[in-house]
Amino acid sequence: MDLIQKELLEAVAGLHEIPAGAFNIRSNGKSVERRTTEHIDIISKEDGSGIDIIVKPEVRGESVHIPVIISQSGLSEAVYNDFHIGENADVTIIAGCGIHNGGTKASQHDGIHRFFIAPGAKVRYIEKHYGNGDGMGERIMNPQTIVHIAENGYMEMETAQIKGVDSTERLTTAGLAAGATLVVTERLLTHGCQSAKSTFEVALNGEGSGTHIISRSVAKERSKQLFISRVSGNAPCSGHTECDAIIMDEASVQAVPEIAANCTDAALIHEAAIGKIAGEQIVKLMTLGLTEQQAEEQIISGFLK
Repeated sequence: MDLIQKELLEAVAGLHEIPAGAFNIRSNGKSVERRTTEHIDIISKEDGSGIDIIVKPEVRGESVHIPVIISQSGLSEAVYNDFHIGENADVTIIAGCGIHNGGTKASQHDGIHRFFIAPGAKVRYIEKHYGNGDGMGERIMNPQTIVHIAENGYMEMETAQIKGVDSTERLTTAGLAAGATLVVTERLLTHGCQSAKSTFEVALNGEGSGTHIISRSVAKERSKQLFISRVSGNAPCSGHTECDAIIMDEASVQAVPEIAANCTDAALIHEAAIGKIAGEQIVKLMTLGLTEQQAEEQIISGFLK
């Protein structure tokens, strides 16, 4: 890999070297390096459109890295990855996509990930998106995550898009059986003329199922954001969805939280708040020796964390 590809790999997956455990690294439309383990298998789909990741039952404390990097201007791809998590397994999956575009044509990655989480299994899923490059071509990422959680399964999703993505449409859909839990934390920063749309659709179908969705976002300059959250309680369950956004400059933010109770024992809450940075916060930090710009950066950084 060249220096650009190594920088992208570090940004989206935190990798400075080949990771321990199972991994699959995809670069410019091809799988370039892979390792499987005794308990985790990675198999290419026959049509070449993606991979199947199979985690055996009862596996504990192992990880899978599946980063995607693009450094070729004008490359557009759609990748389909399926995750089969065995009963009572406990695994961490680190994904993400980085695009460097130094040309004039748009580069685009559409990642479609399906999770089939068996009873009692636990998944921590981390996905980061990052773009750089001084070319005029757009950097476009459209991730789609489809989640099926069986009885007493658990999934924790951490998604982050902090820099350099010109356009993104992020869709997460989930169906939860009895006792299953989905926890989502989204962090998003847009600037320039960037646009971002995030949609969450969660169906709480089983007794005792629950979800907690939190979105933290900052919109700067002339960027636009749209947050949509739909939680359906179809059984005795609990659900909470929350969107907090900071708006700056000439940006625009729209939040559309929606909850639907289809059972008398469904307890659902939605919250949304959009506002600017309070002036007294900036003044307080400036009294400590920071410039106004440094104070803003400190506040934004703390908010997104």
